[in-house]
Amino acid sequence: MKLLRSNGPASDYLLEQHGIKRTPATLRNLRVKGGGPAFMKVGCEVYYEVGALDAWVASKLSKPVFSTAELPIKAA
Repeated sequence: MKLLRSNGPASDYLLEQHGIKRTPATLRNLRVKGGGPAFMKVGCEVYYEVGALDAWVASKLSKPVFSTAELPIKAA
């Protein structure tokens, strides 16, 4: 199990491995509000498992489509 300590390395990993830009501040906010990748804590230190980051990205991706008309309609 590979762990990334804190938001900065997790943010870098998301950009380098998946091309998804999420700032360290965004990851911090998602930890508070929910909806972000799974994380662990040791004392006050935050750790992200690489597999959890990959799984989170996979859960956010839509299925492949050829038109935006194929995407589900979001409730207002």
